[in-house]
Amino acid sequence: MKFDIITIFPEVVTPYIKASILGRAQEDGKIQINAHNLRRWTEDKHKTVDDTPYGGGAGMVMKVEPFDKAVSAVKGIENTRVILTSASGKTFTQEDAKRLAEYDQLIFLCGRYEGVDYRVEDQIADEALSIGDYVLTGGELAALTMTDAVARLVPSVIDEESLARESHDEQGYKEHPQYTKPEEYNGWTVPPILLSGDHAKIEKWRQENSL
Repeated sequence: MKFDIITIFPEVVTPYIKASILGRAQEDGKIQINAHNLRRWTEDKHKTVDDTPYGGGAGMVMKVEPFDKAVSAVKGIENTRVILTSASGKTFTQEDAKRLAEYDQLIFLCGRYEGVDYRVEDQIADEALSIGDYVLTGGELAALTMTDAVARLVPSVIDEESLARESHDEQGYKEHPQYTKPEEYNGWTVPPILLSGDHAKIEKWRQENSL
């Protein structure tokens, strides 16, 4: 599966996508993640990606042309979904991660400044998604969050047993509490049932302690 993140700050994205599970999955050829500098698709000497808003108002608005050219250049697979990261978009959920994992390519468009020309959402993106009811300085963290959530669902990126015990499943349960060694620390102990070796009782306890 291929992920393309279009941003004016690729240096923000690159360290995360090269680390840990995402980095190893790319090395193993299971996924591909690229960060693209939006300024590559500008034509003036200043590589301008924003301008003042029509109708007046504070701040600068990101231009439609660079995003349109960037998507045209990056989009190389038929089964592709283009996503604009937007505070006003639909809130991203685990169900969205599962849905998006069915695509062969995801292209994330990261906004900055006061916002993005609405024609990007209306004409270029397939949907606008948010990661919560708050405003960030840019869309890079949102794009990384969604990339991470989707990439882990790609076969063999993470252990299948881990996927079987998701923190958010179809029934709405959240994952049970987890413990590891030492058995006692600072007077804080592990529930005795987890030390019993009785797998049926342990599974029952885990189900009862899932939210």
